[in-house]
Amino acid sequence: MSSETDESLITLFEDANLLAVHKPAGIPFHCDDLLQGIVQKVRLQFESEQLFPVHRLDKMTSGLMVFAKTQASNKAISEMLQNKTIEKYYLALSTKKPGKKQGAVAGDMVKGRRGSYLLRREKTNPAVTRFFAKALDPMLNKDTELSTKEGYWLFALKPETGKTHQLRVALKSLASPILGDERYSGMKADRGYLHAYKMCFDLFGQRYDITDENFRGEAFSLTSLSESNDFRLPQKLNWPKAAFKLDNKQT
Repeated sequence: MSSETDESLITLFEDANLLAVHKPAGIPFHCDDLLQGIVQKVRLQFESEQLFPVHRLDKMTSGLMVFAKTQASNKAISEMLQNKTIEKYYLALSTKKPGKKQGAVAGDMVKGRRGSYLLRREKTNPAVTRFFAKALDPMLNKDTELSTKEGYWLFALKPETGKTHQLRVALKSLASPILGDERYSGMKADRGYLHAYKMCFDLFGQRYDITDENFRGEAFSLTSLSESNDFRLPQKLNWPKAAFKLDNKQT
């Protein structure tokens, strides 16, 4: 039986400017010693080297990946990302209750040991993540290895920056590590439960609102995720402000 990483990629949206696909969890961004990377996989499946990834997703992360089909669209989207005019939304699951149900996580990120990252209190060049959290129904199947008395917590996440491991570190800082993210103390699971859900932006006079509702994994199928309609329309949420003061840079 083939795994999802061996299957053809699902096309979410395509026009003359963009191609959006569903990236399965477990596929790296670039090829590694064992697996074909998502960039190479897309270019092979769609028979074009002129497909440019406009953002990155970690190997454990599933969901929406957007590729520019022209140099012009690639340049325009890169500028929008730099100017923070693209709205990106993620969904994540945790088995741990957060200290608060909404707010913002901000702080400088530095490399730790063995590829992990740490969040600092300093805010010279901070990673900024806004979030909402809500409790989901407990597991429906008591025999599953993912059974938990506390049930699940669903997070809607809106990153304002694009740092490596930003969302994973942000949830760990809230004492709610992502389910399956063992690097950051998450409960062991069949996958890491972080999903790139939606992107909203304007390009060449057209409004793009692209969503990936391909929720794969045991925990997604056993929770009341389908009833969380407010989190599934994240662009309509009244997101908490990320109010903080930048620290002065040292020269």
